[in-house]
Amino acid sequence: MNFTFVSLFPHLIEFYFQDSILKKSLTEGFISIDFYNPRDFSTDKHKRVDDTLCGGGAGQLMFPQPLFDTLDAIKKKYEKPYIIFPLASAKPFNQNDAIRLAKKKNIVFVSGRYEGIDERVIETYADEVFSIGDFILTGGELASLVMADAISRNVEGVLGNSDSLSDESYNNLTTNKEFLLEAPSFTRPINFRNLRVPSEFLKGNHDKIRGLKNKMSWCKTKYYRP
Repeated sequence: MNFTFVSLFPHLIEFYFQDSILKKSLTEGFISIDFYNPRDFSTDKHKRVDDTLCGGGAGQLMFPQPLFDTLDAIKKKYEKPYIIFPLASAKPFNQNDAIRLAKKKNIVFVSGRYEGIDERVIETYADEVFSIGDFILTGGELASLVMADAISRNVEGVLGNSDSLSDESYNNLTTNKEFLLEAPSFTRPINFRNLRVPSEFLKGNHDKIRGLKNKMSWCKTKYYRP
């Protein structure tokens, strides 16, 4: 799986892949990353990438030329790149999307800045558009990272043990008709500041443990996502 990030500030993204699971995945070749800065493709003598909005309005908008040329270059380099725009106005990104997109070979995230991106760029190049929540960010970099992280976890080999995915919240969207959130988890010590691990977890009866976890999942789902 290759992720290509189109961003005016690629350093905001690159650091996230320098530690933990994603760094290991890069080292072992399960994923790869690439960066394109639209400013490098600007034909403006000052390398500008933004201009005022047609029809009036506050702020600046990323204009088409640098992004058209950037995405054309990416499409020449990669076979069938799947181009995604993070947009506050788009449909919500969820775990089903992460699982589905993990089967792609080349995914491109295009991060907007300022007041966003000229709509003609999106209409011409977007394979999908996603929102990660009903709020506004300064740019698309964080949203791109959130999606790339979620997708990476579902790429074969990234987590090492595929069982790590099976009981997570929202994987229930595809594997559990009850749509339950993940049950609470515990580790040692058994008693910490008079807060104890549920005794059933310590008895080794896996059927009863599964039953308890299912009840706890029901309670958690009813409380957080009724």
